[in-house]
Amino acid sequence: MTSDHAHGHGHEHGHGGHTHGVSADADRRWLGIALALITAFMAVEVFVGVVAGSLALISDAAHMLTDAAAIVLALIAMRLAERPAAGGFTYGLKRAEILSAQVNGLTLLLLGAWLAVEAVERLISPPQVQGGLMLVTALVGIVVNVAAAACIARANRTSLNIEGAYQHILTDLFAFIGTAVAALVIVLTGFQRADAIATLVVVALMVKAAYGLLRDSGRIFLEAAPADLDPEALGDRLVAQPDIVEVHDLHVWQITSGQAALSAHVLVEADGDCHSVRRHLERVLRDDYGITHTTLQVDHVGEDTEAGDLLQTAVPMAGPAEHCDDAHGPVYRPTDR
Repeated sequence: MTSDHAHGHGHEHGHGGHTHGVSADADRRWLGIALALITAFMAVEVFVGVVAGSLALISDAAHMLTDAAAIVLALIAMRLAERPAAGGFTYGLKRAEILSAQVNGLTLLLLGAWLAVEAVERLISPPQVQGGLMLVTALVGIVVNVAAAACIARANRTSLNIEGAYQHILTDLFAFIGTAVAALVIVLTGFQRADAIATLVVVALMVKAAYGLLRDSGRIFLEAAPADLDPEALGDRLVAQPDIVEVHDLHVWQITSGQAALSAHVLVEADGDCHSVRRHLERVLRDDYGITHTTLQVDHVGEDTEAGDLLQTAVPMAGPAEHCDDAHGPVYRPTDR
């Protein structure tokens, strides 16, 4: 392809600000409060769980340990993500937050597997559980987790990193509710297997939360388009703008949660204004899609293409363009010209 700078159509970058309504310092403050609440109650719950002989309480305490670890990991990842780009890390360490989310998802799965095995064993041979002590502890746990969840909810949950910590806390809240119900059943009926059944319910919730975190973080690592954006519809929208003949090599991905990026090669009509087209496309991407990290290579038809081939074509989703030896993805062309 012809050098962009030779034609004055250099790669243009739009980098708008990213605000999420909550400052990083506020995020850390709320996460720190939640961490203090969880750590203090976890120590009490381990002791009570052993005394009461309740697997549900011990499983809740184990889950609270992963809650604390998730928050610590989130705080570390936030610090790393704030470091400026340097050396080989041209995006900085923003994806440290996504690594944190993946670790949170994996720990939920592993802990869920261990608790499931323990619960099945207790279903087969249920031990004696002190339902009264279990009930009081579970009720206090509900209050603590509601407070911790409220703290994290005030932080920036558009970050998958913070959302991972929030899912840990939320799952733990449901676990305590299940434990309280199981304890009440034991107190009223003496049905000891309620403890193990409550644990299995918690395991199901943990697996659900883990799946969501691993799916969303996996999409970012595989550089998939944001889940709420259809790249084909976006390509059709861009090529429908005035003076544009073709859009190809269109890529849209997420740098980290809440920060999408886009690059594309745009061909405009021979007498079109490349710079005006580029500015218009950046406005469309910013205002309608929230994409401010853009790299648009804009060229005139005829600079590195066969104008006749392009202008006579009216195929919206053709194969690789003849002027491009290795077209990375579909080619978008207007259908009404």
